[in-house]
Amino acid sequence: MNATPEVTFEPTPGSTADGTAGDTPEATPASDDPAVSDQVIAATQAALAGEHACVYGYGVVGAYLSDDAQTAAREDLAAHESQRDLLRGYLSALDAVPEAASPAYALPFTVDDAASARAFAGELEDRLAAVYLDLVASGPGLDLRRMAADALVASALRRRRWTGEVSAFPGLDEREGAPGG
Repeated sequence: MNATPEVTFEPTPGSTADGTAGDTPEATPASDDPAVSDQVIAATQAALAGEHACVYGYGVVGAYLSDDAQTAAREDLAAHESQRDLLRGYLSALDAVPEAASPAYALPFTVDDAASARAFAGELEDRLAAVYLDLVASGPGLDLRRMAADALVASALRRRRWTGEVSAFPGLDEREGAPGG
């Protein structure tokens, strides 16, 4: 029996891309150091994996919402699809193969009503903020870091919409050993 992957934000080794963004952003690291390049690629792949998980997760979220909340979930889904495509472009610009999404993900808890769907959306955004925090810190490429910082802020705002809670340091709450994390 194959286990369904948990909704996590770690890249899946050995997978291949299922498409790339039409416009390739400037994402060349400002260093010729292969370790820096590998670190940037790994952090970008992790962010892409996070976006893949959010695209899947918002499909679940939207199924349990109605009216304005469902419209908001659709908007968030579209934002995550766009960000996923942008990350594919960055990876291609770095001469890396963007990793494909898993066909399904195991949810961290049961989602069976509007309240649990909202909580799940908040959890998705918390986890995504953590990988974007890593991407901000990953290397010297200013455009990539700026995009990651913008995505981190967007995740924090979406989390606030779904949970009504604001984190003083988005992305750090998911860190082991962090206060409340």
